[in-house]
Amino acid sequence: MLQLIGVNKVFNAGTVNEKVALTDINLDVKPGDFITIIGSNGAGKSTLFNMISGYFYSDSGNIILDGKDITLLPEHIRAKSIGRLFQDPMLGSAPGMTIEENLALAAGHGGWFSHISKKDKSLFREKLALLDMGLEDRMKQPVGLLSGGQRQALTLLMATMNPPKLLLLDEHTAALDPATADKVMEITKNVVEEENLTCMMITHNMGAALEFGNRTIMMDSGKIILDIEGETREKCTVDDLLNEFKQRAGESLDNDRMLLSK
Repeated sequence: MLQLIGVNKVFNAGTVNEKVALTDINLDVKPGDFITIIGSNGAGKSTLFNMISGYFYSDSGNIILDGKDITLLPEHIRAKSIGRLFQDPMLGSAPGMTIEENLALAAGHGGWFSHISKKDKSLFREKLALLDMGLEDRMKQPVGLLSGGQRQALTLLMATMNPPKLLLLDEHTAALDPATADKVMEITKNVVEEENLTCMMITHNMGAALEFGNRTIMMDSGKIILDIEGETREKCTVDDLLNEFKQRAGESLDNDRMLLSK
């Protein structure tokens, strides 16, 4: 479904600020995979997503999505097939537009000052009700007045209004309080399952990395150092992940935020 073949990325090559971000990334994502991705700061996780989404191009290698080489496609073209949520709840929606205007825009049926049909309004209300956040009764409210958790739930709904071929979740609960993060993750799990989406999720929470999805990848220094699924993953604990990191990276994981999220 998604293939990365020999993907490399170096920033500021040939200068004193040279930074090797990704090294020979080879990854085969199967249809319906829900992959969780962990690693310390600077491991290359967000760079990997930026490469897949087309935020910037790889220096070498190929990216294949659903049989089509998208390596050189611009970001706005890839966005038709790839949905993405960011850590910042302020991204992904238009704060000055109402909830229903945002949803209409995501559905491709208009936006600001556009006519929204009764059929669309009924659909939006139905989908918002499934979020269980009371947003179905606030469709005329500007998105900028919503809480962070409400905005992330709405953005998730917008990103999947027309189900994408691939959904990228870039630590989309990291800025939320624990209770709200749990709620958004519950919504995420339900949406991914109901729409049978292929999904990749970066998380700092090592427990969540094993709890959600069917496959876990660990990155370090721009490389994939662990890729587990099936029975191996089912038996894996957070302590096992920490031990695997130490063995494969040659040092202990020292990201405090990840260790506190065990």
